[in-house]
Amino acid sequence: GIRRSLRNASLLVPLCLTLSAFWCGYGVILVLAGQGALPEPGDARDALVPGLAALALALLLVAVVGFLCGEPLLALLAAAVALASAHEVALHYSSSLGPSAVACGHLLACLVGGYFALGRILYFLTKGKVALPGTDLAEKKAQEQNRGVPGSTNPFTAPGLLLNALSASVFCCRLLGATHKLFLGHVPWLWVAGTYQMGICVLSYRAMDALMATAFGFTSILQFAAGYCLLHPAWQPEEPSLPTPFLVVFSILFAVLALFLSLQSPVDGLYLLVFVTYCIALACSPRGFFAGGPQGVAVVVFVASASVALIHLYNVRARAKIPTGKGAVKALLARSSLLKLREGPDLHAPYLGYSKYADAEVLAYACSVLASFALTTPGDPQAPLATVVIPWVVVAGGILKLLGGSVAFARGKTLESSAFILYAVMWIIWGLTRYGGLHGATRSFHAAVGIVAFMLFNGFIVFCSLFLNVAWFFYSLTFTLVAVSFLLDAIHALPTGYDLAASLVFGLVSFYCFLATLSSSTFEGGCLPVGGPMVQLGGVRAGATKCLHLPARKASSVKRIADILRNGGTCGIPTDTVYVLVAACSRPDAVEKAHRSKRQAQDRPMSLWISSLKQLEPAKHLFTPLLWDFMEAAWPSPISLVIPRGEWVDFLGMRDSAKYVGTPRSVAIRIPDCSVTTHLIDLVGPIVVTSANPTGEADTTHHNQVYAKLGDKVDAVLCAGPSPENIASTVVDCTKIDSGNIGFFRVGIIPKSQV
Repeated sequence: GIRRSLRNASLLVPLCLTLSAFWCGYGVILVLAGQGALPEPGDARDALVPGLAALALALLLVAVVGFLCGEPLLALLAAAVALASAHEVALHYSSSLGPSAVACGHLLACLVGGYFALGRILYFLTKGKVALPGTDLAEKKAQEQNRGVPGSTNPFTAPGLLLNALSASVFCCRLLGATHKLFLGHVPWLWVAGTYQMGICVLSYRAMDALMATAFGFTSILQFAAGYCLLHPAWQPEEPSLPTPFLVVFSILFAVLALFLSLQSPVDGLYLLVFVTYCIALACSPRGFFAGGPQGVAVVVFVASASVALIHLYNVRARAKIPTGKGAVKALLARSSLLKLREGPDLHAPYLGYSKYADAEVLAYACSVLASFALTTPGDPQAPLATVVIPWVVVAGGILKLLGGSVAFARGKTLESSAFILYAVMWIIWGLTRYGGLHGATRSFHAAVGIVAFMLFNGFIVFCSLFLNVAWFFYSLTFTLVAVSFLLDAIHALPTGYDLAASLVFGLVSFYCFLATLSSSTFEGGCLPVGGPMVQLGGVRAGATKCLHLPARKASSVKRIADILRNGGTCGIPTDTVYVLVAACSRPDAVEKAHRSKRQAQDRPMSLWISSLKQLEPAKHLFTPLLWDFMEAAWPSPISLVIPRGEWVDFLGMRDSAKYVGTPRSVAIRIPDCSVTTHLIDLVGPIVVTSANPTGEADTTHHNQVYAKLGDKVDAVLCAGPSPENIASTVVDCTKIDSGNIGFFRVGIIPKSQV
């Protein structure tokens, strides 16, 4: 369901993710009860009720939207489990109800699932002739296409919001008296919500919704912090204390994100303001999550989460949308000459190639802010766990920054991803060591050696950031100051106030990078400068405005590459083997340019590619029957045939390009087994091809390597990620085929036996 959800707007994804999260928490609580971790008579009830109540409401919302949008089976399934959960809540408070109603709800869910399975089995056995009502997915898909459901809506927003309602229900039930205390039994609900929200954060990046992904990253931090606070009394009698300055900073980050999110969807922006209030309430309450003030705000979070989730559930499926205010914001900004929103298909396109993820740098910088300000809390050396610092440092600075680094790596940002992953590892190790009680009163020489090794790695990142931009240089440099404070602390030489100053400086620089990245991803031109590279490398940034990188999955990209080739350009394109450099045969100037840029060796001449043998039909009489039959049998495939040069070359309109192709006696020709390449040849005509690397170097197996090896000598690159193969084509000598002999200039992906 998750894999297909980005193409099909369906309620199946919210239903499956919601059920998965709730049943995961439910199962963990049953395990805790079975292991004797919930010893009191009412503990199991107090632990289960908040999750069951939230599950009943969440599935009821899915059921309502399912009935309204024409998905009766899914709606019936959601309603059955919702009723079972509601009856189980009632059963915990009144034994007279009996478990029969709960069993009936689950039995109804089983019957609906069995009906659907039977319908699909009959559909496959009868090859589509028999389909029970509601089980014909082909008909459903056709209806969705006719309905024209836009794919721009993030289908993962609704389950993320429902998880916020789940965590809020823990504190709502305590405030309303439905449960008697907050304790260990509630931790599974909170940590399951946080874990699943991290997953939804990644899926939101896949859905190209960077702002909502960042919001779910923020809320997941709150869930883990709340779970930590409820877990702490299990081994210490006192309640843990929350660092007030950190929560103020967190509220500021929430407020800034809410402001930018309101430009995309005012409803979602207003929703995030509730979490600003939540953080302020936590900062004002010494008891934190155990106080009545934050629990009162949790009631608002619960109601707001359920309401906004209902809007998103409906808008994912319905043709007539519930307005979220986006149109009004766009109309308002259209009148402004200063601010212009970034929109369009290239909004999340990285510089080199394409990515399946939106940019996660906003979340990574925000996590740096949170982790650095959390370090300003000294805590009690004798009881380091009594101050809630580990969730902010380990979860925010470590796990979420690791997530941001992984997404940056997927987008081709090698330096940024390396830095984020390295810093994440450091935050996790130091957070657990210093604030997890692992450090102890004594300091270790081995810890100091590890920090020095880390500083050497970071020194390399600082050096590389000179070639990136000014903001990144100061970001990596100020983290060195934080690492120095770690080192001085490890060797008992930390000056008073140095760690506080270093953390604040790094936090402020990270906050500026957070604002700059957020503004540049939202507005055209960017409002806050990040500066250019402090050291310029020739040939690296110079071609930034010259070489286009277009995703191969789009037909418009292939058409644009075709236009460039027709106008005399050279392009790097993917094939059925490795990436190649191509030029149109009809443009001798482009063929000469490709020959020059490749520094082509005389013993490795350029080859000729066509898309179909029909292009050679007018010259068929110039080929021997055996050679023609062999070409028909061999193509399309990664087999290049070296055939005698003759008058047939003139039928392809090569004119002056012919002198650069092949040798005076022979020409290598091929029909590639790649739909993108053959479609491009259909648009341009026959093309001249050579490998996309300087002569003598290894084959190019990724679109990033094309520009790295050839620089601005190539006009555009059609990006398809890694090559399907790492081996080039097989080159067969067919110049003497009529005498019964063939040879091999190169044995590539196709072995001799197959030829």
